[in-house]
Amino acid sequence: VDEGVISNQIAKGVFAEMFATGKDPKSIIEAKGLQQNSNRDELASICQEVIDKNPKPVTQFKEGKLNAINALKGQVMKATKGQANPRTVDEFLRNLLNQ
Repeated sequence: VDEGVISNQIAKGVFAEMFATGKDPKSIIEAKGLQQNSNRDELASICQEVIDKNPKPVTQFKEGKLNAINALKGQVMKATKGQANPRTVDEFLRNLLNQ
């Protein structure tokens, strides 16, 4: 989690499997393909696509309803099957929305 390889949510499942099987976290993460996507170019493209396809939360965010960004984050996570780095997604969405 500290290295940005997996999210807190994924870490909970990895920990449970470590306890149950005695395997080390790295092998569990690799075997199940749980590492986060931190490819900045790919995530930037996905974030822009989500913004383009979801005008309602974009408008709400720009009108001051800052929690509307969560709807966009959810769409990015859906598009990446939950493997996008949440911090990177938040950073990209905020930067794109504040342009």
